[in-house]
Amino acid sequence: MGAFGGFEVLVLLLVAVPVAWFYLWTCWRVVKRLGFPGSLALLALTGPFVLILVLAFVEWPIERERRPVHGDR
Repeated sequence: MGAFGGFEVLVLLLVAVPVAWFYLWTCWRVVKRLGFPGSLALLALTGPFVLILVLAFVEWPIERERRPVHGDR
């Protein structure tokens, strides 16, 4: 068992790059629809669990919109 050859690396890149791009693009769209900056989707590159943790514990933009303004009842 040796290291990858040039052909194997090329095939790996031809498969991995479009899959990674599609994954990042879909995460970007989801994060934008939630009202966050799209760049937050870059956390998905560290693992989807990191992105889910961040989204679970930050205040969502919809929550900010529904919060009563000071003095309103």
